[in-house]
Amino acid sequence: MKRTGRIVTEATQAYSFSRRAWLLGGAQAGVGLLLAGRMAWLSVAQNAKYNLLSESNRVNATLVPPRRGWIIDRHGLPVANNRTDFRVDILPDRLPKPERERVLALLTKLLQLTPEDLERIRIDLDRAAGFQPVQIAEKLDWDRFAAVSVRLPELPGVQPTRGFARHYPAGAAVAHLTGYVGAPTAEQYRATHDALLVTPGFKLGKDGLEKTLEPMLRGKPGARRAEVTARGKLVAELATRPDVPGRNARLTIDVGLQEYAARRLGTNSGSAVVIDCRTGEMLCMVSMPAYDPNSFSDGISHLEWEMLSKNDHVPLMNKVTQGLYPPGSTVKPMHALALMENGVSPNERVFCSGALRVGTGVFHCHKRGGHGPLDMRNAVAQSCDIYFYEMIRRLGYDKVAPIARELGLGQKFDLPFTTQRYGTVPDSAWKLGKYKRPWTVADSLNASIGQGYVLTNPMQLAVMVARMASGRALVPSILADQVHRDAPALPFQSENLQVAREAMWKVVNGGGTGGAARLLVPGLSLAGKTGTAQVRRITMAERRVGVLKNAQLPFKLRDHALLVCFAPAENPRYACAVVLEHNGHTVRTLDTPYIGRDILTYLLDRDRALATLAEVEPTWGGDIATRMAADEAAYRAAHSPPPAAAATKTDAVVPSDAPAVEEATALANRTQAALSPDTPGPSVAEDGTTERSTDE
Repeated sequence: MKRTGRIVTEATQAYSFSRRAWLLGGAQAGVGLLLAGRMAWLSVAQNAKYNLLSESNRVNATLVPPRRGWIIDRHGLPVANNRTDFRVDILPDRLPKPERERVLALLTKLLQLTPEDLERIRIDLDRAAGFQPVQIAEKLDWDRFAAVSVRLPELPGVQPTRGFARHYPAGAAVAHLTGYVGAPTAEQYRATHDALLVTPGFKLGKDGLEKTLEPMLRGKPGARRAEVTARGKLVAELATRPDVPGRNARLTIDVGLQEYAARRLGTNSGSAVVIDCRTGEMLCMVSMPAYDPNSFSDGISHLEWEMLSKNDHVPLMNKVTQGLYPPGSTVKPMHALALMENGVSPNERVFCSGALRVGTGVFHCHKRGGHGPLDMRNAVAQSCDIYFYEMIRRLGYDKVAPIARELGLGQKFDLPFTTQRYGTVPDSAWKLGKYKRPWTVADSLNASIGQGYVLTNPMQLAVMVARMASGRALVPSILADQVHRDAPALPFQSENLQVAREAMWKVVNGGGTGGAARLLVPGLSLAGKTGTAQVRRITMAERRVGVLKNAQLPFKLRDHALLVCFAPAENPRYACAVVLEHNGHTVRTLDTPYIGRDILTYLLDRDRALATLAEVEPTWGGDIATRMAADEAAYRAAHSPPPAAAATKTDAVVPSDAPAVEEATALANRTQAALSPDTPGPSVAEDGTTERSTDE
């Protein structure tokens, strides 16, 4: 059967056409609405984004490193400030390799670069990541800077910058206080992707206060804007966005005293700390020898780093916070206070024959013939070992240790330094926990003369003497806005503190061991206590022929020399601690009594102190900068380094974390362990200390 086909009429054709038209029109309208919506989205909602993109095509913006906040002293004088700096850098990813030698040749002519400079630049270009700027030269004069600026079209990748460079007017005298600034590392950039970190000329804090105060000192970057063509050609300079400088940091430090103390330490490896007895403010914190932070901020050569690392005086180490030393006899006034607080009368006498037998051991005094009968004041003044052996043997060191801690030994202070070591105030519980052995009488006798397990840093010694002088639990501070002005009274009887102060006065002014520290300022006196800390066991051969003098020994085998003092003794205002590594009391003008005396004299009679320094400083080879230059010249001559060693720069390791510092602290730990009463051989107390009068 045949199927009937559908009849197409004019009406059905019209209907079909109309439906298609509607569908097509709807689709066109939908597309139109979509386009209109997209256009509206781009022109309204995304307006800011595309304006910014178009502006970035038209305008080249370069970050301007912010000016760092100054570090200033208590009087507003600069400890670290900024100087105008003209510098030239290369951005490696903008310098085509075929052009490199031509560009370097032209820069050599314009900037008068040396062969060493060129060697260093080539090495840095080979090693740098593409985004890391490579320094060509900094601290340029205007003529050389302008010569590069006008020839930029011939120098692809070269970027001249006018900014500010960090400057430390006191140089090495403040190195361990301020630290220094340096270029960020590639690792720091990868961790944050902060464009400021790869901006030529930008530097951040690497060590010391520069590092810990970085958030305060940094500031916010500005931007330099220029209109350019699509090919990057300059059309016009546009308005710049100024940087926001960092905030200034005011310290309690007196930078004049800081520089004087650094110079007065002379050729010693040592440290000095001065504290205001009214407030606990630190007036100086010096560790010498040191490095020049201006050189470190520029980036020092591998040769300089090697020279500093191999120096046996460890200039990379902040001895104030990282050095630990047996305090020697400097703790005897504190031990006298502990005895009185535990009921011992200061008038009770002990007969010193030069030796004391305890069990099977014999413990000697530094004066082999003995001092005879001594009360407490004279025992401190003469630094008699037998008096303290006998008294602390009776009392037990467990009753002394809490008072030592109350006076600051072994204490951690809240100071803005990333590396601090806190030492040890031992007692029976400490020894049992650390060595699993009981406390012995020999431990008490060694601790009574500041040896054995007792270790302190120079900061703690300064706090100890400041607390004894003031009678208050002073807390050291170095930032002016963090001074603890209302320190409470110490929990000791004022009469006992006064006896300890009188004993310290006799050390210097009453025929004691520290007579060389007498003040030369009319009407004023200084009170103090000398100390000698041994770093080796005295051999049987030496005992048979007489102990070798320190001057006959290698540097590392000499005794440490120490002094704690305060002045004026009549009304204490300033407290000071001086610790000299391996000084051995070998040179009178470089010994602790004269140094401590002159440092406190500076605060009481500046002209007199400066006149004294002017007499003796030339005998040490000149001032700090002169001696450092001579040492570097001698090292270069002795080692004849290859050009690359002098040319290449390094800032991979900061001084506080340097291997040389780690080695020095490890050696100090080994030395202390070797001198402990539990190791084979006679202890320091059995040998007898090498303490002696500084008037000899």
